[in-house]
Amino acid sequence: MLEDGYAAVTYRSLADQAGVTAGLVQYYFPTLDDMFLALLQRRTDQSHARLLAELHARPDEPLRIVWEFSTDETSAALLTEFMALANHRKVIRAAILETTVRTRQAQLEALKARWHRYREESGGLAPEGLLSLLHMIPKTMQLEESFGLSTGHDDVLKLVNELLEAAEPRRSEPKPRAVAANKEGARNRRTVQRRS
Repeated sequence: MLEDGYAAVTYRSLADQAGVTAGLVQYYFPTLDDMFLALLQRRTDQSHARLLAELHARPDEPLRIVWEFSTDETSAALLTEFMALANHRKVIRAAILETTVRTRQAQLEALKARWHRYREESGGLAPEGLLSLLHMIPKTMQLEESFGLSTGHDDVLKLVNELLEAAEPRRSEPKPRAVAANKEGARNRRTVQRRS
């Protein structure tokens, strides 16, 4: 899906990728919607488990964790494809909503548990509003970058990172795995942009 978009996904293309027959793919996924739903569910379950593990491992950094998850470029690119698909398939739209609500609820609970630390710097913004901003900023930037516009993005990223550092001073360097994932995500995004 990331390479050629959801429209290029067929039973034959899936079978070729998996090294099996198209009939076998159709046996397990009677409709392409079944396959898309299984893919969405698997990906979001993995991401949700990773989110919960990070929130548990770094309970004093919910803002950073939300930002890291929001700026994961590979997940964002895949979500963009699913959102395009959801324009034509209501069942996909409902699944996206359900998984997004589940993820945001976990993030919101972690943020509210530490809200006393952020209340003064929030400018009167409620936890829900801050959570929305932490999700909207990278999504809007990715959308603009997908057609070549990046004016002001570096300034916004610098501001967000300064605000994160003020609210949650970094106690240690980022994990190497996260850095590698961000580099891979950037590589995937550039590939998607070149093909567009």
